[in-house]
Amino acid sequence: MKLVDQWAALERRLPIDWETTDLRLTTEQPDEIGEAARVLGPMNVGRVGDQLAVTVRRAGGASGPEAARRLFGRLDQARIWCLLEQDEVGVREPDVATSKAARQATPVAEAWDAALAELPSGWSDLLCSLDLASSDLLPRAALLCAPINPTREPDAVAFTFRCASRAGYGVSPVMARRCFERLDAEDIEGEVSVLRVVSDTDNVATQGLVWYVGGKVL
Repeated sequence: MKLVDQWAALERRLPIDWETTDLRLTTEQPDEIGEAARVLGPMNVGRVGDQLAVTVRRAGGASGPEAARRLFGRLDQARIWCLLEQDEVGVREPDVATSKAARQATPVAEAWDAALAELPSGWSDLLCSLDLASSDLLPRAALLCAPINPTREPDAVAFTFRCASRAGYGVSPVMARRCFERLDAEDIEGEVSVLRVVSDTDNVATQGLVWYVGGKVL
């Protein structure tokens, strides 16, 4: 079984409140352990005898689930066959205050209304972010929010999207709210925020302005 598939099966068995999971990786060919360690280097792997120790952190980042999936895929592509075993799982400690706050979390649609209410009256184009509570929610949220054309943020559990009040590139505010209502209907917690705003644009011989962020067009 490919390493990516082993990780997917293991991830599905993790408890709902997991925060970290310690893994042991063994290469089928002992002399490939060094190359496997090099590929997995961004995850700060350690070596214990003929095995590699890897810790995946649910919070994301360089050691998050998505990073693990990507690096495991590179080993599969390089045909470095490995066995992945689960060692220990760290779970979130119960916290009364945190649990209470979670129960009182603001619905995403209401958070969207609040974000728009703070904007100047003449706003025309927005660059926004939808941050989710867990990476497990990304696939379903992307499906429910397909009309906003969500763009995955590689270093965060979030999507970016564009919104236009009148015309141009981006989803309308009303359609965006409908998408967020779908998230609320399935109890998918998230936080929506406005990253950039432009007011009173006048599209002449163009369908709308273009956002450049980090050298990329959004």
